[in-house]
Amino acid sequence: MMKTPPSPQPSPEKGEGGLGHVPSPFSGEGGRRPGEGRDQMNIVIVGHVDHGKSTVVGRLLADTGSLPEGKLEAVRKECQRTGKPFEYAFLLDALTDEQDQGITIDTARSFFKTPKRDYIIIDAPGHIEFLKNMISGAARAEAAALVIDAKEGVRENSRRHGYILSMLGIHQVVVCVNKMDLVDRSEPHFNAIEKEFRAFLSSIGAVSPKQFIPVSAVNGENLATRSDKMPWYKGPTLLESLDAFEKAPPKTQRPFRMPVQAVYKFVSEGDDRRIVAGRVESGRAKVGDRVVFLPSNKASTLKSIEAFNAPARSEVDAGWSTGFTLTEEIFVTRGEIMAHEAQPPLVSTRFRANLIWLGKKPFSPGRDYKLKIHTQAVPVRIQKINKVIDASQATPSPLMGEGRDGGGPPPTKHPPKGGGGPVIGRHDVADVILETRQPIAFDTIADSEATGRFVIVDGYDIAGGGIITSAEKDEKEALREEARLRDFNWIRGGVSREARTEKLRHLPALVMFVGKAGVGKQKFARVVEKTLFEKGMSAYMLDGTNILLGVDADLVWVQSTQAELVRRFAEVAHILLDAGHLVISTTNSIGLADFAAVQALIPDFPVLTVELNPATAVLGSADLQLTGKETEADVIAKVSELLVKHHILGL
Repeated sequence: MMKTPPSPQPSPEKGEGGLGHVPSPFSGEGGRRPGEGRDQMNIVIVGHVDHGKSTVVGRLLADTGSLPEGKLEAVRKECQRTGKPFEYAFLLDALTDEQDQGITIDTARSFFKTPKRDYIIIDAPGHIEFLKNMISGAARAEAAALVIDAKEGVRENSRRHGYILSMLGIHQVVVCVNKMDLVDRSEPHFNAIEKEFRAFLSSIGAVSPKQFIPVSAVNGENLATRSDKMPWYKGPTLLESLDAFEKAPPKTQRPFRMPVQAVYKFVSEGDDRRIVAGRVESGRAKVGDRVVFLPSNKASTLKSIEAFNAPARSEVDAGWSTGFTLTEEIFVTRGEIMAHEAQPPLVSTRFRANLIWLGKKPFSPGRDYKLKIHTQAVPVRIQKINKVIDASQATPSPLMGEGRDGGGPPPTKHPPKGGGGPVIGRHDVADVILETRQPIAFDTIADSEATGRFVIVDGYDIAGGGIITSAEKDEKEALREEARLRDFNWIRGGVSREARTEKLRHLPALVMFVGKAGVGKQKFARVVEKTLFEKGMSAYMLDGTNILLGVDADLVWVQSTQAELVRRFAEVAHILLDAGHLVISTTNSIGLADFAAVQALIPDFPVLTVELNPATAVLGSADLQLTGKETEADVIAKVSELLVKHHILGL
């Protein structure tokens, strides 16, 4: 039975930061479903600037009688007052800046109905400088209409938007060849545009539009009613094409996914609940369901569904922000995905993605960026560039040895002056393989939009975004599978991890001191262990030599020995971590290159690296980089700060 949490109000457990607004976990926000009782569809209108998108929407609203009473006449009078010629686009372009410049800056949302369904129609900006706004609008759509000016033909953003729609997973697309009145409603002219654009979309592997429609939006031809001035066109009107689009299956029919937003704990007035909160993005869950949290591999059973000031319920489905208590108290953090054990998400450090880059600096291999996906944020870099599409050209540019989908020689995508290899420039769209510093849970865009889309942050700016098309196997897949098998069948003792954490006042974690021999790893590891112990922490130094002399005594050095050394080291560390210790490790046999393998075997514990490199003190792939010339007090302070930053200390 659900209880109203006592005062004071709960606060997230330490470690839950913010990645943008998510509805209050217990408010029930997100449960309202507009248009219940009638079919509803989100349609986005895209295309090159000045090709008539807003006019198409404005005329469609007028012709379907969907405008507020008096709206059309009011806009006409305003145009007369200001001396402007009336345009249907003004029904959409409500912002002063837009009307002054004649371009759509933000995504306008309009509503109209047909006998079949209700529509939310999104008019996205076409100007290249507002590409972020266009993507934001298109990301909410289920289908799209792409507008091409019949006189100007296929332009840069026509191509770019065609790829972006496919990149966002929008497969139901209709193309309106607008302003046919300016080309004498010529059938050969229309056919040439259709042939050119279909060839381009095919060459980049993008979705093939379901229909090309010749329209004259300003005259209302082939939008809501068929044009008698283009008798050669026998296909459907735009309105008929929209009604022919199929609704996607409801999110409740998809696998259960809830990215963890926060963990709340109540400690006053005898209330000891620990609530895992987030938004249910797809599927449904009920009390008694067996769930797993990935990538940590932790499993439990749903004990209750929690909400503020709401009736008790035993089941919740997609769209609700809510909280759950579990029968087995396990430690999970923001960024994990809760799913049913039988239908888990993917887990890897690598995935293939389609993305668009909007950053001022190129997206370059060899640099670390931040990936934000659902409620997770992790370092990421390019592992491989498969193909870059420069939309100012009519054909894509394959890179790094991969072939091209279309025929004919592609234009060359030159690297920046000074060398450095291929990069992804501003406004380019690309097919890439990305690699994260640690395993993450995700889905492909075909399976789940919420857990298959991401953005990339460069510094403090959102510089790109895209969709995941597939998981890529990495060298650690076998190790992750081994860890899953072990963790799902682990025999737990009578003391829970939460009880150990509460008693010891810190989380278990592995801190690996890595670097070449003779740089001072053992000296610093010893002093850190001693300092933490003297402060009441359960710290233990795990030296690789001790493992070599004991657990590894049977190993004979062959090519595969290093992998087995790492595996055994990680398993020993896992047992110490499960006992609640802060494990400070130092070894010459296991270095920074082995970090991913160690983490794959210990997915449910923090693993931090401290690299000693006398050549540099610039932060690289390690969590903390030292030169070895620091004082012991300095190292203690820096490692302590690192542990607090990762919410291991300071509970």
